[in-house]
Amino acid sequence: MVEQIPMEFSKKERIIIEQHRTPRQVQNYLRSLPYNWENTLRTFRQVVRHETANCIESALSAATIMEQHGHPPLLLDLESVDKLDHVLFVYTVRGRWGSIGKSRDAGLHGRRPVFHSIRELVLSYVEPYVDATGRICGYGVSNLNELTKANWRTSERNVWTIEKALIARPRHRLKTPDAEYKVLRARYLEFRELNGGEGYPYKDRKGSWL
Repeated sequence: MVEQIPMEFSKKERIIIEQHRTPRQVQNYLRSLPYNWENTLRTFRQVVRHETANCIESALSAATIMEQHGHPPLLLDLESVDKLDHVLFVYTVRGRWGSIGKSRDAGLHGRRPVFHSIRELVLSYVEPYVDATGRICGYGVSNLNELTKANWRTSERNVWTIEKALIARPRHRLKTPDAEYKVLRARYLEFRELNGGEGYPYKDRKGSWL
């Protein structure tokens, strides 16, 4: 597998790409950045420049970096009933699926490559996705090179077309038990009420977290 870094990357971008060669290293890099609360959809170039990122910006950045180390630029879109979707970069190691991601919520970051299928990976996000309104109801995987013609790596502009394309893609439906969801939601609301509005610190299954 030949690694190839295009000339379009700046010196600072190349250093980040060369220093972050594994999923864990990329996850740690993204975790080190403050969460971006602005209404933007920036590419890797803009993330490097502003040193901040939201969930989909982190997924694009992970895709850009990991593509240079031989991984296809695959995004996983988790659809929620409250329309607050979550987007991650997904990858395989020896046939097992893992992910890289960033979120405001505990438990929605990356996963180690231990899952036999995308569906199994998605199921690991069902519990930590539950808050006052969130619940995963579908998911889809897209290759960025097939999803859009937009410059998702180094564009200086917001790439809203990627978000629109992800929403427009067909998704697999995911049905989870209503009883379990009600228990998780009640637990979340109770914890938030007792802890000044903080979200539940999901720690139940951290063994698979990246």
